[in-house]
Amino acid sequence: MSSVLYDAQGPRAKRRNVLFTVLFAIVLAAVLWWVYQNLDEKGQLAWDKWKMFFTGTEAWTTYILPGLKNTVIAAALAMVIALPLGAVLGIARLSDHAWVRGPVTVVVEFFRAIPVLILMIFAVALYSKYTDINSDDRPLYAVVTGLVLYNASVLAEIVRAGILSLPKGQTEAAQAIGLRKTQTMTSVLLPQAVTAMLPAIVSQLVVIVKDTALGGAVLTFPDLLSSANTMSSYYGANTIASFTVVAVIYIVINFSLTSFASWLERRMRRSKRSTGAVLGVDKVADLNAAEVGDSFGAEAGGGRTSDS
Repeated sequence: MSSVLYDAQGPRAKRRNVLFTVLFAIVLAAVLWWVYQNLDEKGQLAWDKWKMFFTGTEAWTTYILPGLKNTVIAAALAMVIALPLGAVLGIARLSDHAWVRGPVTVVVEFFRAIPVLILMIFAVALYSKYTDINSDDRPLYAVVTGLVLYNASVLAEIVRAGILSLPKGQTEAAQAIGLRKTQTMTSVLLPQAVTAMLPAIVSQLVVIVKDTALGGAVLTFPDLLSSANTMSSYYGANTIASFTVVAVIYIVINFSLTSFASWLERRMRRSKRSTGAVLGVDKVADLNAAEVGDSFGAEAGGGRTSDS
């Protein structure tokens, strides 16, 4: 059976694909066995290296949970600030006014081009020199600042691309019924663009969660990654066990975030089968009662008089 993208495979192609699949599985199994053998020979799989995670609570209450708490706080603050800021910057890049569009473009491109770690380091230096923020709180402020500046710029491009991906007829239809540009953006374009932008936005939120680890690695921010380093030293250099547990926690957090976003996207797509809801005259009047509602009322009254 043929497809738009490719032709159906013949007998030789099917045999070749099965052969490649079997060879890949054999190579993968050999690599996994080699890794297992090396870890076992070095004692990294011994029960003494792992028992603190399963037989007691000290490792969790002293190291993992406090580090996880700081990671969640930094990521949540960065998300809450970066999402609306990115939306504002993305919309501003679409402005008809060059004095708005130009500076915003420079800001977005500047912060999008700088590695987030450099932004964090600069933020630490600025907070240290020009503010009286406590040295214990300074790493958190620096991590959040770097994440916000970088990810807000990336989210701005996602918002701009999502809005530009909509058919021009949406904007023209909104203008035809008398909506102002702000009303068109907030009531017509953004609600439709959110569904298309959601996968990219969630991917960026996952990046925010992972990039908090940069603060732990460089800025002494007591996040989940830095807790793994401390925990590994305390329990006798069980590096593999500590970082494996931390990696699993990161996977669970990011997978939960992605799963929730996928569920939300499916729900949003089911709730609106078309490209957007059709606005009636009463809805338009609610959006712009002073201008649109009055004009529609006057036109409707004039039409009835002429018909009669």
